[in-house]
Amino acid sequence: MIPSLRSPRETAAAPALVEGRGTLSSAVVKALSTGRAPVYAPAAVLRADPWGEDVQLGLHLLYELHYRGFEGVADDLEWDPDLLRLRHALETRFLHALRGELADAPRSVEEAFAPLLVEPVDLSGSLSHRLETEGELWQLREYAALRSLYHLREADPHVWVVPRLTGRAKAAMVAIEYDEFGAGHADRIHARLFADLMDDLGLDPGYGHYLDRAPAPLLATVNLMSLLGLHRALRGALVGHFACVEVTSSPGSRRLAKAMRRCGAGPAAEHFYAEHVEADAVHEQVVRHEVIGGLLADEPTLEPDIAFGCAATLLLEDRLAAHIRTAWDEGRSALRTPRM
Repeated sequence: MIPSLRSPRETAAAPALVEGRGTLSSAVVKALSTGRAPVYAPAAVLRADPWGEDVQLGLHLLYELHYRGFEGVADDLEWDPDLLRLRHALETRFLHALRGELADAPRSVEEAFAPLLVEPVDLSGSLSHRLETEGELWQLREYAALRSLYHLREADPHVWVVPRLTGRAKAAMVAIEYDEFGAGHADRIHARLFADLMDDLGLDPGYGHYLDRAPAPLLATVNLMSLLGLHRALRGALVGHFACVEVTSSPGSRRLAKAMRRCGAGPAAEHFYAEHVEADAVHEQVVRHEVIGGLLADEPTLEPDIAFGCAATLLLEDRLAAHIRTAWDEGRSALRTPRM
């Protein structure tokens, strides 16, 4: 499905700008390309599908300005008021859709996280279980290409919450992030380990390389982190997202490490997930007792937001898994077909 390709390892280069997938994302692309204000009808945002390709790509492009930007796009567009106005409209649409879907979701930390602390007996719906038991090498490569939009910036969005925390929560968050960023060793940064995984799988490890092939359900999972990270008012939800990722990571990583080994994906491919089995098992305890516990001790009113962040993460991960399973069940790629 993905052409075999050996490329240089992760670089600091900005990714190339991609084509739009509708009126709104095309307006963003044109604005970034020309440096002029985006041209769009405000009513188009209200009519747009909040889960669709147009909204999710538009959001991703605008959020990327706060990370590495795009090749040939001026850095000062990061704070362009016209682009920020459009971003606000798109993310409001996205956040409203999330809150609507999660109207009946748990509002306490205990209710939100308790089901995640026990591995389910029935794993038939688990994508990592499917890859562990019957996944083929081409499916592992697709999965890695999709996940690269997150893992090549793995810990970055969560750092935004650090200046918004105090005391126990801040100290614990920084301790976990220190591990994510390689504990002082550049070659152990988790994003670098994932680039090595991609190299083992014959994929291009360039940052943002697979953006044009990433479908809306994948973009939504990445956009959620940026949405929560860029808004101080959503700091509780970002902590909930981070905690959910850490709590659920270890079992899934164990299954994916076995999948990589069974398919002969290579030592770096297996190592990335094996590294997360032990590390995230430790992080799970710290994030629940110290990050969440410390935040609730300081700001108990944020409990519903923490629960919302967890529920939103699970919702979008389930939507992505359903997209991938459906595509593979139908014998087709879960990636978008790029324009030639």
